[in-house]
Amino acid sequence: MIRSTLVLAFIFAVMPSAPSLADVRVTYVSPESYRDRDFRSTRKRASILTEFDRYFEQLGERYLGKGQVLKVEILDIDLAGRYEPWQPRFYDVRILRGTTPPRIKLRYELRYKGKKVSEGEETISDLNYLMNTPARLSSKRFAYEKHMLRHWFRKRFSS
Repeated sequence: MIRSTLVLAFIFAVMPSAPSLADVRVTYVSPESYRDRDFRSTRKRASILTEFDRYFEQLGERYLGKGQVLKVEILDIDLAGRYEPWQPRFYDVRILRGTTPPRIKLRYELRYKGKKVSEGEETISDLNYLMNTPARLSSKRFAYEKHMLRHWFRKRFSS
């Protein structure tokens, strides 16, 4: 039993993954100059952008159809909350307040079989982000931003 499980695990590990039905291509325009201060640190910026890349890929797999290609240029990101360095115990803790919602400015173009279907430039924001109970209770990174992006993605691109 254990041997067959290991064999199956090995087979799935070496098999090429199935091609994605949809394609999301994300580029970040001058991320070092984004409004949020976390983008000024090379290490933090790389970690954040990797997380968002993965999430856009997941959204594409979930909401885009076969043959659709979505190009997204991220122009600015302002993560939920702010650092309050004047708070001696919490100088490196992001404090969430109603006046510090997440914001992402982007430009997008959706193509289907090479033909442009839609395009636009938007600033996505969730002014009521603190009322989002699932995001508030989540232990995942950037829960408020991901919820906001999922809502926007579903509204724009869901079939």
